[in-house]
Amino acid sequence: MTKFLAAALVAGAPSAVLAQPSEDTLVVGLSADASTFEPAEIRSLDNSNIARHIFTALTSIGDNGEILPRLATDWTISADGTRLEFTLPEGRVCEDGEPLTAEDVAYSWNRAADPENAFAGNTPGFVYTSMQFAGAEVVDDLTVAINVRSRTGMALGFSSQVFIHCKDSYEAMTEDQIARAPVSSGEYRLVDWNIGSNLTLEKWQGEGNFDRIEFRIIPEASTRIAELLTGNVDIITNVSPDQMDVVNASGVADVQVVQGLRRMYIGFNQSDQFDGVAGEAVRNADVRRALQYAVNVPAICSQLLNFECERATGLVNPPNDNPNLEPYPYDPATAERLLDEAGYPRGDDGVRFDITLQAPRGRYLNDANVALAVGSFLTEVGVRTEVELLEWSSVYVPLIRGHDAGPLFFLGSGGALWSPLYDMAALATVESGPNYTDWADPRWFDRWADIASATTPEEEREVINEMLQVFYDDGPWLHMYFQPDFYGVSRRIEWQARRDEHVNLWNARLAE
Repeated sequence: MTKFLAAALVAGAPSAVLAQPSEDTLVVGLSADASTFEPAEIRSLDNSNIARHIFTALTSIGDNGEILPRLATDWTISADGTRLEFTLPEGRVCEDGEPLTAEDVAYSWNRAADPENAFAGNTPGFVYTSMQFAGAEVVDDLTVAINVRSRTGMALGFSSQVFIHCKDSYEAMTEDQIARAPVSSGEYRLVDWNIGSNLTLEKWQGEGNFDRIEFRIIPEASTRIAELLTGNVDIITNVSPDQMDVVNASGVADVQVVQGLRRMYIGFNQSDQFDGVAGEAVRNADVRRALQYAVNVPAICSQLLNFECERATGLVNPPNDNPNLEPYPYDPATAERLLDEAGYPRGDDGVRFDITLQAPRGRYLNDANVALAVGSFLTEVGVRTEVELLEWSSVYVPLIRGHDAGPLFFLGSGGALWSPLYDMAALATVESGPNYTDWADPRWFDRWADIASATTPEEEREVINEMLQVFYDDGPWLHMYFQPDFYGVSRRIEWQARRDEHVNLWNARLAE
């Protein structure tokens, strides 16, 4: 297996020569384009990283997980925790000059929740189900109330993720105009978008040290590095770990490595659409537990990702995870024994059953080779695995969105530092948008009511740990790792990467 992992590393490719950025322009190379600027349909982090500069939100999350003001200047929370009132500043407007008031904030929140709109982005599919959003209302021109159905420790933090837009503007726009030509409520506005190639933002109010921000869409990691080293871009995401020394020795750029919060996992899709032996197997908790022992996650980290990792025990980022859980060891003999006991012995050809593992190519750090390595490990214990590598935006995202990827699929889910409940909220209900595995264990989902009724942090923590034990033992993920993030940063600028993959550019500046 070591030989396989080493052979999986790939060489880079040369880049075309483009114009170098001027002093008033910051250029960022991303691996994937935005798909829409309809605020309630945005669901990927690359898309959100662009949109966050176009749209404001009530709050923001600081570098260390603290909840900070953004549009709102202050807030209060009712004694029972079900009503949050936010105070807004005077004089704010949208790009078209429309005043930005509590009416617009309430409209933005309620529009995303309206079932007639059938939105399926991060806001309605994850934020609202997780925080139990019950509606927004205007208190006065500069005060808006956000209501939730029951107490939750997540509501305030989630107010950073709902993008605000002006009511009159959006009620007059067509669906295509909303998706392609957003009216800004934030610091920057969209002035040009060549889909699949580049888009440009222009500063028109508030914070930001550059007049223009250009995002270039560069799917290939080797090409992103070449663009960085020729001075054509200032920041790139997802630097290939094996190229880190080359970048650092270039004299023109450096690699910033941060311990990220993205939970990388192999999902077991338990949907009835997967029939046959493979579909039956992933619905069997004994099989899922057996396969945990089959994959050498630390070897994948060290040989394919160029970092030493401790395997994840669940979906909560340390130090908020369950401290009583030990990572599953790499133990193929135990995997084989448990598969035998689960009723899946090797056949005469050495195969227990065949299964498909689907994965994106170019979305995550060395994702294709990680998926190939996982497939090889599973095949070694008799689960013959075909790995399908798919284009991210047009092929893989629709599969994931429809809960159609699988029976095994490789995915990353963004996390946070401000609450363990945020990380767990991907599975707040069986129907939650990010429950891409269609897992429905009541030992997990019924316990959310116990969290809501907990009267002390200690009580809440006890329930959280019990839920994480269930997830560890019988859950829907083959636990992998928390992805480190490698950013290439030109020495032309000063900018600090964050752990949560938010590419916030307001404080980026030219180097002195």
